[in-house]
Amino acid sequence: MSYPSLLIYTCTVQRFAEGAFDTYGNPTLTWADHLIDEPCRLEASTGREIKVGAEIVVADYKLFSEDVDITEQDRVVISGLTYEVLLVQDYADSTISHHKQVWMRISR
Repeated sequence: MSYPSLLIYTCTVQRFAEGAFDTYGNPTLTWADHLIDEPCRLEASTGREIKVGAEIVVADYKLFSEDVDITEQDRVVISGLTYEVLLVQDYADSTISHHKQVWMRISR
């Protein structure tokens, strides 16, 4: 069984982008789709404490994906639910990056 065959869901990675200009002529920041319909796999986690800045938060979900462009400043949408990215871990074999594990929580 190959790794891509385990990625049974699709997700959209969103990133901040400049939007319309406000009344002062400054661009507003808005979430824009960065990667659309990326193969992924979502798993509920037992809750892992992750340090984000000076704050400790609990990650309730783990996302598996191929080696894609995703950072801790992004968010992920799966089946209409939005998740906040807390930590991105890059896994590699002996020479190249293989896949990413992304720790997340529901965005409120």
